[in-house]
Amino acid sequence: MRILLTRLRLIGDVVFTTPVVSALRRRHPDAHLAYLVEPHAAPVVAGNPHLDHVIVAAPPDAPRRLGKDLALARRLRAAHYDLAIDLHGGPRSALLTWLSGAPRRIGYEIAWRGWMYTDRVARSRALRPRHSVVNQWDLLGPLGFGPPDPESDPTEMVIPERAADAVAARLRASGIDPAVDRLIVVHVSAGNPFRRWPTASFASLVARLARNDRRRRIVVISGPSERHAAREVGAFARAELAEDGRVFDDVEFDLVELRALVERAALFIGGDSGPLHVAGTSGVPVVGLYGPTLSSRSAPWRPGRFVTESVELADLACRPCHQRRCEPGDYRCLGWIAPERVADAAERALARAGRSSIASV
Repeated sequence: MRILLTRLRLIGDVVFTTPVVSALRRRHPDAHLAYLVEPHAAPVVAGNPHLDHVIVAAPPDAPRRLGKDLALARRLRAAHYDLAIDLHGGPRSALLTWLSGAPRRIGYEIAWRGWMYTDRVARSRALRPRHSVVNQWDLLGPLGFGPPDPESDPTEMVIPERAADAVAARLRASGIDPAVDRLIVVHVSAGNPFRRWPTASFASLVARLARNDRRRRIVVISGPSERHAAREVGAFARAELAEDGRVFDDVEFDLVELRALVERAALFIGGDSGPLHVAGTSGVPVVGLYGPTLSSRSAPWRPGRFVTESVELADLACRPCHQRRCEPGDYRCLGWIAPERVADAAERALARAGRSSIASV
């Protein structure tokens, strides 16, 4: 049996499909499993042990993309897939799923596109408190799969050896020894203003965490287009600490290196974005900040023995929102979260992880 999975667009969305990949492999151990993804999120599945082939589509803004998509469609049709599952539901993914020529095609029941699938699954457009993994798992319903369980179906991402080695060398060059120092990774950027916690809040948090334990080394990271955000947070935190030696903002990592970095950390802190979901594929304690989104939809999907703290304002009438316009106009869903509250969650996560470690000895 030959199966094609399609999930275009964002890193976190692709991370949340990995339980589907492992479930299909368990059900069909001898099947050929292929995954169609865009370049930005391809590293999430590039080393997945359950996949036989990762197909990388042209990026959305590629010149002459239509011609490239038609060439891709011809390749998909020539591969003779028996089953295609569109885990995305967008116009492009629906078209490529249809053009694959797979005799059975599963996708969401969406106006103007549902006809492209042989099996259609209802998808609510409401922002309800239901995890994204569960939403995508719905597409396995026509195949007779039961509900997912984070204990047996966690998200996952493989760490390539070259990434682990590169991260180890970079940390050594910065004077950080994870075997001795307590490494905390703080991701400070976001894809849009709705998910961006204020720079001053991040800086206050970093300074507070560093002040609470001299053994801590805090690496402040950001997306490639927002290096200035990490540098601002680092500079403000060092100024508040009146020292320059335990906060680092000049070490850059690609996506797989980020996964390797998290593996060496005692804690990861970040907003609801791709790096948070990558961190969620590890067993490292995670503190997530949720503004327009809900932790019930986007918190790490992993076994309960791994420590997760979610910080959000549960009593705001405007949450969750579609992130098209801030009704109050001040992005209060994140802006009103105090650094002290996030610091408390971080200390709780570290303490809980320490107790779990002691209990397992």
